[in-house]
Amino acid sequence: MSEMNPQEERLLHALIKIGREFISTVDLDELLTRILTASREVFGFENAIIRLLDTERGLLVTAASYGYEPAAADYEISLGEGIMGVVAQTAAPLLVGDLATAAYVQGISDARSELAVPLLVNDRLIGVFNVESPVADAFTTSDIEPLMTLAGLAAVAIENARLYAELRQADEENRSLNQLNQRILESSGLGIYTLDRELRVSSWNRQMEQSSGVKSTEILGQSLLEKFPALHDEGFDQALLHVLRMGTSESLRLAHRNLKGELRFQKRRLSPLYEADETSGVLVIVEDITEFRRLLEQTIQSEKLVDIGRLTAGIAHEVNNPLAVISYAVQLLQRETVIGPESAELLARIAGETERLKVLTGGLTSFTRQADTRLGPVDLNQVIKDVLLLVHYELLNKQIEVTRSLPPLPVLQADANKLKQVFFNLLINAAQVLPRGGRIQVASGIDAGGRVFATIGDNGPGVAAVIREQIFEPFFTTKVAGEGTGLGLYLCRNILIEHHGSLILEESPEGGALFRLCLPLDPPE
Repeated sequence: MSEMNPQEERLLHALIKIGREFISTVDLDELLTRILTASREVFGFENAIIRLLDTERGLLVTAASYGYEPAAADYEISLGEGIMGVVAQTAAPLLVGDLATAAYVQGISDARSELAVPLLVNDRLIGVFNVESPVADAFTTSDIEPLMTLAGLAAVAIENARLYAELRQADEENRSLNQLNQRILESSGLGIYTLDRELRVSSWNRQMEQSSGVKSTEILGQSLLEKFPALHDEGFDQALLHVLRMGTSESLRLAHRNLKGELRFQKRRLSPLYEADETSGVLVIVEDITEFRRLLEQTIQSEKLVDIGRLTAGIAHEVNNPLAVISYAVQLLQRETVIGPESAELLARIAGETERLKVLTGGLTSFTRQADTRLGPVDLNQVIKDVLLLVHYELLNKQIEVTRSLPPLPVLQADANKLKQVFFNLLINAAQVLPRGGRIQVASGIDAGGRVFATIGDNGPGVAAVIREQIFEPFFTTKVAGEGTGLGLYLCRNILIEHHGSLILEESPEGGALFRLCLPLDPPE
């Protein structure tokens, strides 16, 4: 085996070094600098320049150089222009011993000779490697092959570095997009989750955690229908399968009982997820409309109550006029000296019943024309404690146990007397329906929306589902005739509406009824 000459040995070392750069360097600018440095050490070039092809514009643009003035390096060469332009156009090396006889684009000062070789990757041109000299015939044909070998390794390394940079940029863009999507999903007030074709949960946002009571770590990868078997009864499984089979969207509105046992009203929108033009899963968007539905029902109920109130006031006014005449006539007859015992008793009964009717109509009028609400600083817990003292005897008489959970609360702007009327009504109602030895739980706190709330629950018979929507209507009562007017809960809800709050009926954990009232800390003017 023949020994290598010094030129070949230098070339071998350069190729080994370029090979190392190819393996270890992915930063394009650093790689270009190292390629120029290696070529200078091998060939002793006093200058070198690498121009890469801008395929969109069809120009050679300088990527790295040494020994060139900035103006020359910044110049962009068209295909076919000058030595480098011809090499880019033909993809073949070009050696010019005397630039005076060639079309020359200004490079170094006093250039006399030039050698340019293409940078090729799989026969595809990516740029041109070029050296120049102020000496004529400074390069020979023997320089072409080693420089082509060097350029070939450099081209592969450059292309890999460029691809790596593009992949890294794409990865960063995808990561940013994914983070943005994740922030949108987590910030959304809608429940959003996705399923694969086997109806296993592949994503589960924070709103779904809150509404369902199930953490994402507990359900990701699990079967949705196994986790929520009630979905079978709702027919939701069939809707999911239809979306997967047909690739079309669907919308549902239904009542759903979550794992906490709470009855929630929901709107669900189902959309197919695609991968390579095939349905790969389902996107489910859940909108909880429970509170909206309650507010809508309260609004409709309030409008109905306004009409009923006007009618009641008119009837009361019309009844009062003949009652006044009857009452006056009875008083005149009672002044007569000759009245038999039976007539006197009959007149007394008429007077008593007339007075009772006047009290009732007067009460109806006051219900439809309540006193102005006077707002002031109120401690809701103190209001509750004051009312518990008022009903203490009633509760003690029936041996009803009262448990309290009244943590400190911020001061409200409210009408204390009207709130006392609400709690008095609710506590008396609970006491009346409870058997001897029953239990009442009174609690207060701050809800997730920042409102102050209070609950009064019992372990009584509760409220039948068929009348749950009627109990707040005026004159509706479940008590026997003569024991109630059916106006108590109607007035309670109206008082809460005046305070921009709400009063709703829920199920007590102990099986009875639970009334929840909520009040804003700062009601609007």
